[in-house]
Amino acid sequence: MSRMSRTDRPYDLVLFGATGFVGALTAHYLAAHAPRDLRWAVAGRDEGRLERLREDLPGGADVGVLRADVTEPATLRALAEHARVVATTVGPYVLYGEELVAACADTGADYLDLTGEPEFVDLMYVRHDARARETGARLVHACGFDSVPHDLGAYFTVRQLPEGVPLTVDGYVTADAAFSGGTLASALNQMARGGRMLAAARERARHEPRLPGRRVTAPAGAPRYAAEVGAWALPLPTIDPRIVRRSARALERYGPDFRYRHYAAVRRLPVALGGVAAVGAVAAAAQLPPARRWLSDRLKPGDGPSAGKRAKSWFSVRFVGEGGGRRVFTEVAGGDPGYDETAKMFAEAALCLAFDDLPPTAGQVTTAQAMGDALTERLRAAGITFRVAAQR
Repeated sequence: MSRMSRTDRPYDLVLFGATGFVGALTAHYLAAHAPRDLRWAVAGRDEGRLERLREDLPGGADVGVLRADVTEPATLRALAEHARVVATTVGPYVLYGEELVAACADTGADYLDLTGEPEFVDLMYVRHDARARETGARLVHACGFDSVPHDLGAYFTVRQLPEGVPLTVDGYVTADAAFSGGTLASALNQMARGGRMLAAARERARHEPRLPGRRVTAPAGAPRYAAEVGAWALPLPTIDPRIVRRSARALERYGPDFRYRHYAAVRRLPVALGGVAAVGAVAAAAQLPPARRWLSDRLKPGDGPSAGKRAKSWFSVRFVGEGGGRRVFTEVAGGDPGYDETAKMFAEAALCLAFDDLPPTAGQVTTAQAMGDALTERLRAAGITFRVAAQR
């Protein structure tokens, strides 16, 4: 396994899907915050839109433009060959993502995305993890609000607890935010593919090595009143607990027996019950193509909340960790989770892979496994809170 040097390829970082809603936010974040010597490019299928984006970026004259299209695998291969790190916002990933993963795994380029799609992550593990290990490529999925605060938050919590003992961590998510058309399209697509998602999970389980002498679980749990956070706790069927579980499998610091549960925290019971009913109704509608199309038309991909709305948005993920006779309360918090903070997390993760001194990893890895302390410190410096609220 070998890491690429600065001179191996023309660009340290290529942002694919840069003209989409989150892509453009990420491009502007990079232009404002990346090191001056970053060699980077924006990529997509419409060179005219890419050129207009570049003109809007501070210092944009130094940013490259690359044409690449998910329907033309050769252009994705060329993109991967030009970059040390490739960050892509082009989803739904289960429909449009695999060719770029394959190109990065085959050429040794590091890969990041924003997927919250378990089926896609499992399929990419089965099909491309082995090749990525051969070439040294790091394939890092879920590098936005799915699942950085949860993955790094659980990692941060574990590091406050004793080593070598059984540990439990519960995460409680609260947020006030809107979402974009691309997020809606991905969510509806995922809800419509329940059977395929289960099949992909079973296939992954057949390929993953067993953990001798260690146990890691992430059970769904049941709705309950969580006195430790003063809210009703509703199990969240997102990709986040799966990512936390994979970090725990990869890192012995999580102890010989680790359990993680993931919840939405809701103060008022009627609101909690209404939320459960609404999610159930949308999930049922997503099974019917006409209803799915109608829902998708409510918000087109590329659309998203205004800057004013995003400025008022926020998130908080509180964790309760226990083990070895100790109990710790921690929090990861920030601003608009779906867009401004996701762009920040995504950009900082890409820069972390490109520049930081990291543990030697390859293949499909998580943010905690590949970047743990380094990415946590980057995000703290960028204004995202990681704090110990209380311990005993």
